Amino acid sequence: MTDPIRCPWPTPGDALYESYHDTEWGVPEYDDRALFEKLILDGFQAGLSWRTILYKRENFREAFDGFSPEKIARWDERKIDALLQNKGIIRSRLKIEGARKNARSWLEVMEKESFSEWLWSYWGGAPLQPNFERMEDVPAKTPISEKMAKDLKKRGFTFCGPVIVYAFAQAVGMTNDHLTSCFRHAELS
Repeated sequence: MTDPIRCPWPTPGDALYESYHDTEWGVPEYDDRALFEKLILDGFQAGLSWRTILYKRENFREAFDGFSPEKIARWDERKIDALLQNKGIIRSRLKIEGARKNARSWLEVMEKESFSEWLWSYWGGAPLQPNFERMEDVPAKTPISEKMAKDLKKRGFTFCGPVIVYAFAQAVGMTNDHLTSCFRHAELS
């Protein structure tokens, strides 16, 4: 049995990375809390590879109180100092404090509207269906991700520039950026 044709970015033979590509990446996500978690993790990815974050994701879930925005918003300096000692996560004070700030911003958004509906509104409420044939064709950011990043920042979010936002949008299926040769492209079209 041969492996299916995938996008070239998951390391061949890396079971966790291939599984992430095959089962999660690009699958439309509409759950408010799942989107919050992914946005936080994409912020931690800044300057690093997604593979690094993927291998630490379960540690993050444990250390970050299951990505409960209500709990993260209440973190005090003692909690942040403890997280800075946790070797299972990315130990960046700016990113950890950014997660707390993002949790507070998420709670403010949720007082008025669904986080999911707000984010998906930038993409027309349904996944975009580009047909990229080569990795070189896939953009790092788009006018949509630039507008969404700007609006996230207006609402108090951090670590959400247009490149991070576009990576987030790809991961949560707002745009189907699997290459046309990849078996997942057709499945998600």
